[in-house]
Amino acid sequence: MTQTQSSPIGVNSELLNGLEWRCIGPPRGGRVVAVAGDPVNPAVFYFGACAGGVWKTYDGGTYWENVSDGFFETASVGAIDVSTADPNVIYAGMGEACIRIDVTHGDGVYRSTDAGKSWQNMGLKDTRHISRVRTHPQNADLVYVAALGHAFGPNSERGIFRSSNGGRDWEHVLFKSEDAGAADLSIDPNNPRNLFASIWQTRRSFWNLSSGGPDSGLWRTTDGGDTWEDISGNPGLPEGPLGRIGVAVSPAQAGRVYATIEAKDCGIYRSDDNGDTWELMSDDRDLQGRPWYYQHIFADPQDANTCWILSYGAWKSIDGGKTFTQVTTPHGDNHDIWIDPNNTQRIIEGNDGGACVSYNGGDTFSTIYNQLTSQFYHLTTDDRFPYRVYGTQQDNSAISVPSRTVKGAIPWGDCYTVGSSESGYIALHPDDPNIVVSGAVGSSPGGGGNMLRYDHKTGQVRIITVWPELNTGYGAENMKYRFQWTYPIQFSPHNPDVLYATGNIVFRSTDQGSSWEPISPDLTRNDPTKMQPSGGPVTLDTSGAETYCTIFAFVESAQEAGVFWAGSDDGLVNISRDGGETWTNITPPTLPEWSQIAAIELSPHDPATAYVAATKYKLDDTRPLLYRTNDYGASWSEIINGIPEDDFTRSVREDPNQAGLLFAGTETSLYVSFNAGDSWQKFKANLPVVPFYDLLIKDDDLIAATHGRSFWILDDLSQVRQLAADLSGESVHLLKPGTKVRLGAPFGGRRPSGGKNYQLSLGAAVTYTESKNSSGETVRKFLDAGQNPPGGLRVNYYLAEAPDSEATLTFMDSEGNEIKTFSSAELENEDERRDGRVAAAAGLNHFDWNLRYPPANRVPGDKTTEDSIIGPLSPPGAYSVRLTVGDESQTQNFDLVKNPNVEATQEDFDAQFAMLLQLRDKVSETHDNINRLRSARTQVAEWAKRAEDSAAEEAVSASADALKQQFTDIESELIQTEYRGARDRLTLPVKLNAKLLGLVPVVAAADFRPPQQTYEVFAQYTEELDAQFQALQSVIDNELSEFENLLAELQIPTIVPRTTP
Repeated sequence: MTQTQSSPIGVNSELLNGLEWRCIGPPRGGRVVAVAGDPVNPAVFYFGACAGGVWKTYDGGTYWENVSDGFFETASVGAIDVSTADPNVIYAGMGEACIRIDVTHGDGVYRSTDAGKSWQNMGLKDTRHISRVRTHPQNADLVYVAALGHAFGPNSERGIFRSSNGGRDWEHVLFKSEDAGAADLSIDPNNPRNLFASIWQTRRSFWNLSSGGPDSGLWRTTDGGDTWEDISGNPGLPEGPLGRIGVAVSPAQAGRVYATIEAKDCGIYRSDDNGDTWELMSDDRDLQGRPWYYQHIFADPQDANTCWILSYGAWKSIDGGKTFTQVTTPHGDNHDIWIDPNNTQRIIEGNDGGACVSYNGGDTFSTIYNQLTSQFYHLTTDDRFPYRVYGTQQDNSAISVPSRTVKGAIPWGDCYTVGSSESGYIALHPDDPNIVVSGAVGSSPGGGGNMLRYDHKTGQVRIITVWPELNTGYGAENMKYRFQWTYPIQFSPHNPDVLYATGNIVFRSTDQGSSWEPISPDLTRNDPTKMQPSGGPVTLDTSGAETYCTIFAFVESAQEAGVFWAGSDDGLVNISRDGGETWTNITPPTLPEWSQIAAIELSPHDPATAYVAATKYKLDDTRPLLYRTNDYGASWSEIINGIPEDDFTRSVREDPNQAGLLFAGTETSLYVSFNAGDSWQKFKANLPVVPFYDLLIKDDDLIAATHGRSFWILDDLSQVRQLAADLSGESVHLLKPGTKVRLGAPFGGRRPSGGKNYQLSLGAAVTYTESKNSSGETVRKFLDAGQNPPGGLRVNYYLAEAPDSEATLTFMDSEGNEIKTFSSAELENEDERRDGRVAAAAGLNHFDWNLRYPPANRVPGDKTTEDSIIGPLSPPGAYSVRLTVGDESQTQNFDLVKNPNVEATQEDFDAQFAMLLQLRDKVSETHDNINRLRSARTQVAEWAKRAEDSAAEEAVSASADALKQQFTDIESELIQTEYRGARDRLTLPVKLNAKLLGLVPVVAAADFRPPQQTYEVFAQYTEELDAQFQALQSVIDNELSEFENLLAELQIPTIVPRTTP
């Protein structure tokens, strides 16, 4: 991308990018048009998400992992091919060619030579939309690319390209025109010099999708692409104009070719003479739905009479294309299929719900609820704790996702649908989070501008469309009101009973959608030339997605009731300051005509200040467009410095706590400005490359609705604010932690093992892996769930350079008493290794404190307590943390507050904490005495052995045996010495140390005062333990002393019992 001229930025990007975002899900797949399988390893498959990069499964679709992050510069994958000659070689063609309303572009071709571990861009960046990549079956370096080209304008880098050196150089071997590109490409694996390509004349804009024209056609080469022949007029093919064509060469029969053709006489055509002549096999309209979006046909590798059609449904013919039977897939809108050439029962299929694998020819498929590739349009949140995030997912439903759970992760089972809306805005009733209103154009009955009201209490959905007139088949000029695919919906911030929705005018309801009234004139350009039915010249497609001249962004001021701002998709901004009585056009004068006003953000700090994000990308103009006004739109400033000139803008938000701190979402990235937009810098961190459609700040968290990688959250924006300070003169800087809500550990947690783990806690069936980073920190990666925030307190700190001396973090209570100190030094103790080391690298570091006091002392080798010795969780209160590096030290205070959902008082927490400390200390005392006992017994045995062959051997041996037995008798009351593993858990009697530890979860399981019975049981255990301690001390004071006297006669040193080994 080309960088625009930017003013100096005072924030170190490396520090900013040291912060970590987390993906909360949902794990529900988004659209997929590109799939492939490894021809050798039956468990390995790949898919390319329409806006989420390349994903790989190693276990037949059970779990998926992204393999393109860090390499790709765009998100949309339109084609993927694994070489049959060398499965380590993979090509990904970027930018999907199913150019729906939300299509995102690509940047050419990427190649991997190590099965997806790394990728390299091989050029063709201006193709933008690639439909197919085909590799020569015997040569991984000979590759063909079918490029559709720009979806929104003419360009020359389209058609068929060929490379004979793995993409280092490209030949443009087939080009029809700047208005037509390649929609499909099929290679004959038995004679790879034979290829068929379809050329598609198409153009999309804000208001129309044109499919077909004189430049569309079917082409053939018999010399590997050196020369091409237009065979569109060959006998048997339909007359033009032609639209989109899908083509497939049968590997099972020489000369057989299938084609699905958009034309007046549309249908499935077949040739048995390599395309010289054709026959119409089926004109079934069910196979030809929305031809611009589908037209996908595939030939079975082993059976010449078997072929597949992918459309709304998946269809299979076993009689050469004459008749078809529908195959049920996990989701509709099917686009791509790969069939193993050696085992046709093994397939992978891609649809608008994700990718799915079958090992029985499509009878059953793997789940699509394990892919974090959801495509969201807009988001909102409720006011619960933890708050929930709501959004509308393309080709799925509106959904509610928790921002965190008490289970340690965010399982799919904790998400729920809130209506069938896939396309629009979503709003919650301010006083009742059970009421969710969302736009549902394209996914619900109810006429044009479909709107749904979902009630979570009843589970019922009401249709409250403003004007429920069905307009299918008509252009916008015939509609009474015009509503766009993602028209705005908002509850008034001043009156919870007032709901707004916008078409070409603004509507208001005071009864939750039971009735509506207009409160504005038409606030668009109202150009009838841009309101014709979408589609043609072959097939109309009037889904409502291209309805134009509508209000695309709307907001009522939260600071001033009755002040409305409205932005249209045809480039106008209007304001009303009198409740909608009058409106004023305040469009920025430098805004390019016909730009779409994507978002309007009103400053929470100044009612006269607003920010506008706009775009003109659907007219092939990809410049970022951001504007700021400080006077209600009387004047505007363009604010794009620092954003690349080809990364168009979609969203903008201002921090409600710090004026001028802005965040902007573009088609590939997130940007941040610390000076009200005068300059921007990329906020990369660990975010994927993906379109950022919407942003929201809630409870000091920044939430992003991505259109291809689900929801992401940056916890605690105070860290971003603090990084805005000038740290250039500091060698050490400790950031103040934000307030931490105390939630505790998941109930019934399990200790993870190597590889995949399948249960995080009781009731949390999620799959994850664990690894250690360079600081010893455990990094947990979820494969089918969203990620919780760190369970403890995250502390961020800056080091100008890696120190030569030790770095430590010390946590203290409100009185300044040390709770625990952590170090950057190498850790030898197992408990310390579990807690992790303090990172001490140059730049921004972080440490996650688990909020716990030090654990009880251990008995080495004791398996009965290895998982249960943990320190008490700190109670709510005021705390501090001190960072020390060499002679430098900094301290920051922070608060630990209770979960607002619990009823426990501070006195309850204090009582619980005191009891846990007593338990911990009594366990430590018990284990110290066991270690002391074992130390003495070991020394007794050692000195008895030394007395062998001496005159006193018999006396020493007898005394030693008696002593050891006394020690063993006491030990057997304190600890189970026969326990070797889980098999013994229910067969050996539990001893006092384990009994004592068994009280810990009774006291600590939840936020409540310890039950009275725990005090009583603790008193009982204490009495029994103290009796054993006294018995031990008696043995040491008496019998051991007598033994020492005997040793003294032999001049043997005194025995010193130790509490630690």
